Amino acid sequence: MAKKTVAVVGSMNCDIILKVKRLPEIGETMVAESAVMSAGGKGANQAAQVAKLGLKTYMVGAVGQDHMGDFLIQEAEKYGVDTAYVRRSANTTGLGCVSALEDGRVYATINRGANYDITGSDLLAAEPVLRAADAVIIQNEIPGSINQSVIESARENGSLIIYNAAPAEPVESRYLAMCSVVIVNEVEAAFYLKKAITTLEEAEEAGGRISTEMGNVWIITMGSMGSVICEKGRTNIIRPYKVDAVETTGAGDSYIGGLTYALLQGVDIEDAAGFATKCSAITVCGVGAQSSMPDMDQIKARFG
Repeated sequence: MAKKTVAVVGSMNCDIILKVKRLPEIGETMVAESAVMSAGGKGANQAAQVAKLGLKTYMVGAVGQDHMGDFLIQEAEKYGVDTAYVRRSANTTGLGCVSALEDGRVYATINRGANYDITGSDLLAAEPVLRAADAVIIQNEIPGSINQSVIESARENGSLIIYNAAPAEPVESRYLAMCSVVIVNEVEAAFYLKKAITTLEEAEEAGGRISTEMGNVWIITMGSMGSVICEKGRTNIIRPYKVDAVETTGAGDSYIGGLTYALLQGVDIEDAAGFATKCSAITVCGVGAQSSMPDMDQIKARFG
């Protein structure tokens, strides 16, 4: 059987991760316990996780002509991601500033930078790999018009479309319905479903409703509570693994990469979500997103 291929159209950010005991008050200058620079951005993170699991992975995006752009390309290639379709923009590379608390929670602020320089010409240049991809992954850290074009072409090509609709942005329902799987956390789910999602039961009710309306799969990740899989009204809760979380940067991206890998192996959505949960459980035990994401050997060593 031919090796499956994945194309990720999305963001690449240089992340500065500050380990802090708490967030500073307004006007307060606080000293961080440590600072780490790591490769990030939802798109690059998801590509790294898929590549680490052994699939041929292409990244389509843009970085600046600066040292941060050099760093992001080098890191992606280190994990096996093909960066031939990452363009060097005149803009600065996207930047993420992350405050990581001791309990693993993170507070992130990003600067879009070159991520919003992706154009239709970039998609045209990458058309050979987009057309041939078994799965296409997108997020909301690039222009919405680019996502729309990717969804339309991927639908025509018969590719699996994985849409991490994050951060929450207005999206036309018809594009959401064209996706194979839509993945959001509880905050993003509240935005799209127009109601607060604070419990697994609320996620099941709301997710079941929208998955029926859209005719596709919706997954709502609920942090330490697990994730809720909603497929045309049918729901299932995937419980998390108990681990000592160091920080959760990239956990959701690891989940999406693992889910995509598993679905391309032909397993059902519940088993794919279970595998994705294993990936994210390992990821939260390290600092930084891509460097903490597991390969298959690490998953087998941890979970058998």
